[in-house]
Order: sequence, then structure tokens, then C-alpha cells
Amino acid sequence: MLSLHTTLSYYKRREIQEEILLNAQDREIAIRFGDKGFGKRPDVLNHPGDVFELARKGATSFHASEERWTNPLQLDPGLKKKEIEALRKGWDLVIDIDCPYLEYSKVAADLIVKALKHHGIDSISVKFSGNKGFHIGVPFEAFPEKIAGQEVSSMFPEQTRNIAFYLKEMTKNVFAAKIAEMEDRDISKIAERVKKPISEITTGTKVRMLDPEKILDIDTILISSRHLYRMPYSLHEKSGLASIPVKHEDILNFKKAYADPKKVVPLKEDRFLHREVQTANQAKDLFDKSIAEAINKQEKTEFKKKEMDYEDIPQTAIPEDFFPPCIQNILKGIEDGKKRSLFLLVNFLTSAGWSYDKIEERLREWNKKNPEPLRENLLVGQIRYHKQHKKKILPPNCKNQMYYKEFGVCKPDNLCSKIKNPINYSKIKTRFLNKKKGKKKDKVEKKKES
Repeated sequence: MLSLHTTLSYYKRREIQEEILLNAQDREIAIRFGDKGFGKRPDVLNHPGDVFELARKGATSFHASEERWTNPLQLDPGLKKKEIEALRKGWDLVIDIDCPYLEYSKVAADLIVKALKHHGIDSISVKFSGNKGFHIGVPFEAFPEKIAGQEVSSMFPEQTRNIAFYLKEMTKNVFAAKIAEMEDRDISKIAERVKKPISEITTGTKVRMLDPEKILDIDTILISSRHLYRMPYSLHEKSGLASIPVKHEDILNFKKAYADPKKVVPLKEDRFLHREVQTANQAKDLFDKSIAEAINKQEKTEFKKKEMDYEDIPQTAIPEDFFPPCIQNILKGIEDGKKRSLFLLVNFLTSAGWSYDKIEERLREWNKKNPEPLRENLLVGQIRYHKQHKKKILPPNCKNQMYYKEFGVCKPDNLCSKIKNPINYSKIKTRFLNKKKGKKKDKVEKKKES
């Protein structure tokens, strides 16, 4: 953890303050105060000295919105989509790459940069996240103004998700091949690096093949309005390192020692999300192809729905007493995996027949039980997204290693061994108990007749 001495000696440097302030332009800012979590939102930075004054009050890191606003202080979790769009003047593309092993994150970041360049984009900036990953940025100035007649400024966060998914699909197989080559095709060594069993990072039965999605996280789902990233030159609470910009050509040679707060020297020519773009509209090809990929993905999803092994959404809400152990354990409050838990809880509860009002009420209760609650806008945004798009998606299957087991909430009972998805647990239990009630009712009626 960061000491007060470290944060004060670092954030009092004028050049650090100026770089943080420069990145804060037109953005909503959120300040984290160590274990106490984030301060009030929305917030802004107006002067370089604000950074040091906040550090004196216990600030450990600074975070900014991917979106740019006409007036960030007017933001509120209760705003409707049209009201948010009226405040949004643009948004930057930030691809968040995270892997348990930094060397693998470096390979992924290098591939994403090359993929962007392949689409004719040169307005790319990179920064070390401060711990195990990298952020790849493309400023709004590189985007087309409109796509298919729609203002690009209104296409957040859907288009960000589309692009992240497209780039992930484009690079994942090359990524898997490169790290396999790094480790002499020894999967056990890869498993050791990422601290996971071989069974969790591979697919197949007879021949185990490395599954890149099990070791690399490129967020494609949990991006929402008012989504934040750690600002350049902000410190990281867990590692104690600074989130510093990195030149494209230096990604593979990057070392954590470069991010030591005592050694950091801001480089003005390598600013993250620099806005001095010479060629506007250069990201149009990336937009077009990512949208086409999203449409293709949707068509495949619609086709597969016919083959899924689950029943339609229940007409009445399944009571919480019938939830499987994993869901009940999550609802008690968890320390790790809260964002992914929010995603699966919304999917589970909609599949269980709960109304959106009831879901929002229950998730607010759940969020209060978390040691460090999620931001209000993230919780409300996920529910609103599902409601607007009328999403009816199953929660992740039980064998999905990115969820239940990783959170430490998978505590199976006898019924768990008979189901593939948590919602099936609740449906089987509901059906079984309804049959028992029916039999009891029949017995009572027969007694009355006799």
C-alpha cells in the first residue's frame, strides 16, 4: 500500500500535477482515498495545485472518464440516456488489457497497437496501468463524426464494446501462439505464470489447447457510461507504481522499474490520449469492421438461442430461497469480482423472472454488503442497459472459470452436480417443490371426498 510520505512527495511535483491536469480537461474525475474508496462524484480538477491539496487530504490515485463532457459537474446517476447524451461532447477509446502476468500483457498490448495501425490509425497512445496491464488509447479526434447517419458522440458505450470485442477476436489466436512460443509450448509453465490450474486455461478433452480468453482480460462487457480509467501519472494503490505512458516500440521491453515514483520523468511527446491529431476520420475503417463483427455476432447468438438447453423466462419471480449456493454467496457481499458479479446477477435475476425495479432494489442491498461497494452509476447503468436492450441472457455457465470459482463462491450441494447453469438449479428446485405442493393438495382433496 502507498504511504502518505510517498503520495505527498510524488504529487507535490509540479510537472506531475500539470500532466494530470492536462488529461483532466473536459472529463469527470474521481479521486480514490486508499482503503476508504472513492470520493464524491462527479468531481473535476481545475488547477495543478488541486492534485497536491487532495493528496494532503489522503488522495492516493486519480481516475478520469473515457467520455468528455460539456459540464462534468452536471452528471448524476439519475439522468436519462438522452440527458447524458446532451452533456457528452465526445469519448475516447480506451482498451484495458489485463493479465495476471505482465509479460503476457505486454504481448497483448503490442498486438492491439499493431491491429490499430493495420486499420490505418496512427493516433495511438499507450500507458502502463500501474500494476499488471496496459491501456491503449485513441482520442475522439481520430473518429468519424457520423456512422450510418448517427452521431458518433452518442455511440458510447456500445461502440466501445464493439471495438474492444473486434480487436480481441482479431488478436487472440496470435496472442496464444506467441505466449506458447515464449514458454516453449509448455502449458504447465503458462499455468504457473498466471497461477491457475491447466484445466482452467485450456479447452478440449483428448488434446488440451490453450484458451487465450482464460488468461487475458480485455473488457468488452462492463464498459458503461461514466466508465473510468486510471489517469496517466497517477499512482496505483496495490503496486505503489505510477501509471506512465510508454512508447509503442518500447512495450515489449517495458520494465516495472521504469514506473518507480522516484524515477518517473514526464515525457510530453508521449502523452496518453494526446489530442493533436493530424488526420481526422482515420478510425472509420475500424468502426465499420467492428460494427459488422457485432452484427455477425448477434446473428450467431440469435441462431444459438434455438439450441440452448434451458426453458423460457418464468412467468413469476423465483424466490431467493431457491437460488443456488453460488448466487446466495455472492449476495452476501464479496471482495473480489464485484463487476463481473454485477453482470451475472443481472442476467440471473432477469432469467429468474424478476422485474427490473425488484432487481435494482435487491442489487442496491447487495452493494451495501460489499466491503468496497461499486459506484452507483455502474450499478444503475448495467440495469438500464439490459432494460433498454431487453436483454434476456443466461448468466455464465458453472464451468466458466472467470466467474464462480475465481470469486470463491462456488460451494456446490448435491443438486449442483446435475446442472450446467445456475438458473437451471432454481428452475429444477421450483419445479420439484411445486410438484410436492400439488401432491399434498391432491391428498387433502381426496380426504375431503372420503
